[in-house]
Order: sequence, then C-alpha cells, then structure tokens
Amino acid sequence: MINKVVGSAAEAVADIPEGASLAVGGFGLCGVPVTLIDAVHAQGTADLETVSNNCGVDGWGLGILLSDHRIRRTISSYVGENKEFARQYLSGELEVELTPQGTLAEKLRAGGAGIPAFYTTAGVGTQVSEGGLPQRYDAEGNVTQASRPKEVRSFDGVDHVLEESLRPDYALVHAWKGDRHGNLVFHATAMNFNPLCAQAGRITIAEVEELVEPGELDPAQVHTPGIFVQRVVLAPGVEKRVEKRTVSLAAPTSSEGA
Repeated sequence: MINKVVGSAAEAVADIPEGASLAVGGFGLCGVPVTLIDAVHAQGTADLETVSNNCGVDGWGLGILLSDHRIRRTISSYVGENKEFARQYLSGELEVELTPQGTLAEKLRAGGAGIPAFYTTAGVGTQVSEGGLPQRYDAEGNVTQASRPKEVRSFDGVDHVLEESLRPDYALVHAWKGDRHGNLVFHATAMNFNPLCAQAGRITIAEVEELVEPGELDPAQVHTPGIFVQRVVLAPGVEKRVEKRTVSLAAPTSSEGA
C-alpha cells in the first residue's frame, strides 16, 4: 500500500494551481481544515473557486482567502456570518452560486460516486429551478449574472429539478484520525461536509489531528476509505473556535433572591 503522508501542509498543497476548484469541509467553525487553508493562503494561490457549506468567517478559515481576494467564485448554501463576503458579493467582486444545503451535499456525494446528475424536489417552483438567482452584481448593485433555468421532470406526479454533480479539482478536509493509507475517521459533528468533500475531490488532501499506523483503525469505524484520499498531513493542536458562545447566568443566591 502507498504511504500517503507528506511532510507539511505546504508540501501537500504546493501543486494547487491558479484557478483551481476546491471542495472544503466544515460546517460553521466545526471541522474546518484550517491548516491546509492557511497553507494555500501562504503560497499565494488565487482565482480560486470554492465549494463549501459556508465561506468561512471574517479572518478565519476560508475567510482569509476571501479577504485577500483569492476566491473568484464560490458555491455555498449558507453565507450569513461573513461581512466581507457580503461586501464582495454585493459590490460585484465575487460570484456566488447559492445552493440548497441538502442539494449541495448530494452534489458532492453523487460526484464522488460517479453519478453526473440527479433529480430532487428541493428548489422546485423557486428561482433555484426557474432561474434568476443573482450570481454577480456590478459596483452599482445591478444584477449582471443570474442563474439559468434548470430541467424539471415529473416522477409519480411530483416535479423534480435536475441538479448536476460536483467534482472539484481538489478537496481539503479535516479528520480526527488517519493512517498512512489515507483511511479517515471524523469526530462527531466534524463529519458534516468532510466525508462528502473527500469523496468528491479529484485529489483529496486530509489534515489529521492524530496519525496512526495501518491496522490501528477499526475498519468498521472508518468513515472515508483511503481510496478517496491522495495525501495526509499531520496537524495536531489545531484551533477549535466557538462560533456563537452562549453563557448562562449563575443562579441567584438566597440573599440575592430575597
């Protein structure tokens, strides 16, 4: 079996060219491959197309690529936590293809499974299927590019819209554990879009918190088989942020409540 471990994140992403498409795992701030994103940022790669549930937050994750205008186009389902994203989109600096969340997940899963397109009820009767979703504005706020109508077909009397699958050039994912053959285990909710991106990418690069030897992972617990992964980077101690911190107030003492 091939040893897929590379010595550094910089080495792992070194061949990502200008204009490449990247599927990037994570949901909010959970399971984001920040080590690999930082390496892409450090090497200066630009004109990127990203496929991710959200495009990071201001100053972190994909947000650092966005703030330096390294992202030309993004396919996402939720973009509400990034003020710079909103500014670039509404000023005509960024092309955005908004996609229903479940549809985005299936676009990635189907792409990795070799299925070129599929039908879904999500978006039927809306601009998702009928076209007209703003994808690019000009500096004056006018829509210069909108989504096109998609094929709609009825199955058992119910309309479905045809959605094309995604096969990005590269996938960047964050895993809890991985072995030298590329088998990956994701921790709890960090599974989110990571397994889907790992499956869809033509070249998948995984950062792992813990690197183990082949045979140490229980095969029944492997979430992404190594056949989908081309490179593995050890990234211990990565920062794990809390997106919206909620603090409960202490219960009043007996004297305070009197």
